[in-house]
Amino acid sequence: MEVRTSAPKLLQANAKLELRGPRTPVAAQVLPPEALAFVAELARRFTPRVQEILARRRERQAEFDRGRFPDYLPETVGIRTSEWTVAPPPPELQDRRVEITGPVDRKMIINGLSSGANVFMADFEDATSPTWQNLVEGQINLCDAVRGTIRWVSPETGRVYALGPNPATLFVRPRGWHLWEKHLLVDGQPVPGALFDFGVFFWHNAAHLVQAGKRPCFYLPKLESHREARLWAEVFAFAEGVVGIPAGTVRATVLIETLPAAFEMDEILWELRAYSAGLNCGRWDYIFSYIKTFAEHAAFVVPDRGAIGMDQPFLAAYTRAVVAICHRRGAHAMGGMAAQVPIKDDLAANARALEKVRADKLREVRLGHDGTWVAHPALVPIAREVFDAHMPGPNQIGLRPPGGPPRAFDLCAVPQGPRTLATLRHDIDVSLRYLEAWLRGVGSVALFGLMEDAATVEIARSQIWQWIRHGARLDGSVELTVSLFERVLEEELDRLRAEAGAEAFQRGRWVEARALFHRACTARRLPPFVTSLAYERIVTLLPPTLE
Repeated sequence: MEVRTSAPKLLQANAKLELRGPRTPVAAQVLPPEALAFVAELARRFTPRVQEILARRRERQAEFDRGRFPDYLPETVGIRTSEWTVAPPPPELQDRRVEITGPVDRKMIINGLSSGANVFMADFEDATSPTWQNLVEGQINLCDAVRGTIRWVSPETGRVYALGPNPATLFVRPRGWHLWEKHLLVDGQPVPGALFDFGVFFWHNAAHLVQAGKRPCFYLPKLESHREARLWAEVFAFAEGVVGIPAGTVRATVLIETLPAAFEMDEILWELRAYSAGLNCGRWDYIFSYIKTFAEHAAFVVPDRGAIGMDQPFLAAYTRAVVAICHRRGAHAMGGMAAQVPIKDDLAANARALEKVRADKLREVRLGHDGTWVAHPALVPIAREVFDAHMPGPNQIGLRPPGGPPRAFDLCAVPQGPRTLATLRHDIDVSLRYLEAWLRGVGSVALFGLMEDAATVEIARSQIWQWIRHGARLDGSVELTVSLFERVLEEELDRLRAEAGAEAFQRGRWVEARALFHRACTARRLPPFVTSLAYERIVTLLPPTLE
């Protein structure tokens, strides 16, 4: 890997930090003093703003808990009603009809870039367990991918994986503002995980991408307000200046995956207008955010996760709004994830799953989306076929859907459907399997025909918490209490123990996963993120090394 070897003297002089992560050869390669100095300067400048953002989130959630529901901001009405557009898409981002996402491990990056998709998003957020090893190795992998030298040899088969002739455009998703990197301290405080992921990648790769006629591109997760988008815009501007690339080079797509952000989409695009590459319907986390926003309100108790489809009014209103607002502002409106994976041992079930993917992508392209997401390379041809048939041009940005912005009532409409004991068991089963893998450092897991990531557990545990909190009746008559939840939890854990075998179960991290899930489902107040609770269990701190 080619490493940059110079940094402005101001950064070197001001850098005061403690490296607490294991000092492995990989960490030393990806974190030379200059890169650490750059991350330290980002942290020094912007960590106080991150803390303000998180404090404002807590304040606003308290307002929601007291009965003040989300609504459009009166102070930004001028932005919503005036005419303006974001920076036009550069040539390489005109056509984004199929995007694939995955974690930052070496094989997945190669497969994603070589999948035939237009874009591959390397995900430090929901699909990566942020162990120190995963983070530093992920950065090495991305450096090699940017330079076209990445390869991986299967230890089982000896098969060599390398990039194909026309790799997808690379986007990187750093962690959200709510996550911290405790292996690196600046002035005694952990660095925001978002700034660590962004900073290390940007330092090593931004100038190289520009020299190759490309640009650094990002997906921004979990934003809840336009002020959070403004902070990213300031980070981009500062980083471009330090590295010495032209202002406005960066492009970023914001995932609209929180309910509060759905009321500030115009404002988010405005704040990022020099950098914007549109908005994306992050629908799984959006469902989780809906539950979290209305957690304390019995009138907003949701049905089974499987009943919350895109035909539910609150999701339909949200997706229409994404398309209408993006196209008015000259930006891409990206569709949501198809999480299905091939079911190799059941051809009939596999055919049904693929038909669901086809129907979902047809809905998106007819609605006006400019592209869509898939989680597995086998889905790329299906998504491309649908978009090719119904979107002959590179995008549909010129399409202006009729009607005005959705009412607050529409965005907050309560989804309807059954609540069942079967879903309770399934939520527990999938969550335990995923959390156990996450604690072992695996952030993306294929379970029951779906590629699951952290959003799976967030929906499941918030749903169970809400059902317990408000005494929801399952199957029409059985009230979900803590004692019933605990009984089913133990039954599912016993079943997983029998499935794995006593010895394998003991080697795994099932007991920790059970404790985490129990806490996330039964806490007095709904914990904001289960990954924040789990993070302490994967931190590997060593005595500090002063850099």
